[in-house]
Amino acid sequence: LRVAASVIFILGLSSLMLIWTGLLSKNIVVTTSNLEKNQVIQLPDGSEVILNRNTKLTYKNNFGKHSRNVFLSGEAFFDVAKDSVIPFTIDAGKAKIKVVGTSFNVITSNSDADVEVFVKTGRVLLIDKSGAQNLLLNPGYIGVMGSQRAGKEVNNDPNYLAWNTGQLKYDGQSLSIVLTDLKKVFDADIIVDEPTILNETWTSPAIDNESLDTIIQLICGSFNLSYTKDGELYHLSRK
Repeated sequence: LRVAASVIFILGLSSLMLIWTGLLSKNIVVTTSNLEKNQVIQLPDGSEVILNRNTKLTYKNNFGKHSRNVFLSGEAFFDVAKDSVIPFTIDAGKAKIKVVGTSFNVITSNSDADVEVFVKTGRVLLIDKSGAQNLLLNPGYIGVMGSQRAGKEVNNDPNYLAWNTGQLKYDGQSLSIVLTDLKKVFDADIIVDEPTILNETWTSPAIDNESLDTIIQLICGSFNLSYTKDGELYHLSRK
């Protein structure tokens, strides 16, 4: 009986350990819809993640205990707490990103399937899925990694993070570029009745978290245009 009781006790401990391990390894999943952006996630290690629309972030319930690994699909801005012992790793599908403590933007949803990283502060290591290629990115650089290419370049787009900051500034950029940016920031479609309008250049006032209606009105005022709105579709035409 004592042997049987001991076996039962050991089995009971094993079951409890399995349950405890299962609880610790449980995935926490945060998603945003196409109507949500700038959703802030505070991770247990003090790191902050800001999710753009249509984005999914997954991490373990015991994140930060022995590892700092997350999975990302979509786009997010990371401000990673420094920890020289436990690096922060992002599985971005086609590539992996490894840092100690820095801030950067990640896109996994490019149409060409490349993973794109823009470094704001610190340094970021971008690694392809096989581990054969890697790029070390310094502040101000954009790195791309995919099955067909890998490379980095200095970011010359002052509005790269506008989806997150809400700040836009134009100094002689074409309306084609402006409307592309507005599509990314507001997820709204803007069409023009004359293609030549897109070649016009715009120098804007500083735009800081203005509504899309306000920005459209600024554009129309600068170029003597009018607009109509149908839901999230804007139609610009000459007066």
